[in-house]
Amino acid sequence: MNFQPKSHHKILSNFHTHSHFSDGSSAPVEYIEEAIRQGFTSLGFSEHSVLPFENTFALKPGRETAYIDEINQLREDYKDRLQVYLALEVDFIPGMSTGFAALKQNLKLDYTIGSVHLVGNSYPDNLWFIDGPKREIYDKGLETFYKGDFKKAVTNYWHQINQMLEEEEFDVVGHLDKIKMHNQERWFSENDKWYQDLVNETIDLVEEKNVMVEVNTRGIYKGRSVSLFPGEYILEQLGNRRIPVILSSDAHQPHELSMWFYEAKEIMKQCEIKEIYTHENGNWISKGL
Repeated sequence: MNFQPKSHHKILSNFHTHSHFSDGSSAPVEYIEEAIRQGFTSLGFSEHSVLPFENTFALKPGRETAYIDEINQLREDYKDRLQVYLALEVDFIPGMSTGFAALKQNLKLDYTIGSVHLVGNSYPDNLWFIDGPKREIYDKGLETFYKGDFKKAVTNYWHQINQMLEEEEFDVVGHLDKIKMHNQERWFSENDKWYQDLVNETIDLVEEKNVMVEVNTRGIYKGRSVSLFPGEYILEQLGNRRIPVILSSDAHQPHELSMWFYEAKEIMKQCEIKEIYTHENGNWISKGL
């Protein structure tokens, strides 16, 4: 990963954006126009990667070329007003997902976000969906796959993140502690020692693999989480170790592009995070908060 020396200029950018090519609401140009209106310097599109089974949220098979062509055309059309980037949020499912490095090279992506939304492996009926707006789906999966053993379920999530870090090459790990979203403090706390032990193991790997961590505001502004992804315990560890972070809204609608950014930056400062990264001219550049 190519990191450049720090600059102290303020930034407004978002690198986790979903348009109507996956599960977003609008055409890419609408996000670009809104980004320009808000004074953005750069905007990255990161549709959900194609998955080998029917679903409602990912890029459809055969649509990759249309997505790539449209973003590249918009990049050219708006080059004097906004830096536009092409990426994917790639789901890691052992035994099912496409290799991240090959995907980046073959599609000529600017960067990739590695994420886990489905816990399990090998075949579609073996996957626990931990995301989406419906808590009852999370609860049903917890019972179906783990007989309510939340420690085992949560451990499997973190171990799948670890496996992704060990086996794949990518730029950013997305919404690192997404497993907590539908928990709502019902079964476990972010302050539980067993949970923090799992977290610490993953942070060790993040640091070893030189991967950036996304600070994702979507859970808060959608009312699905009381803390950022990741939460303050993890943010403190990232700050202490100077692990690089980016700030993203995980926007699915144009007006969400910078939602909760100001509040997130204040929390990050309290956790001793002093800079965030932005993508400029092919490099990840650190800039002061």
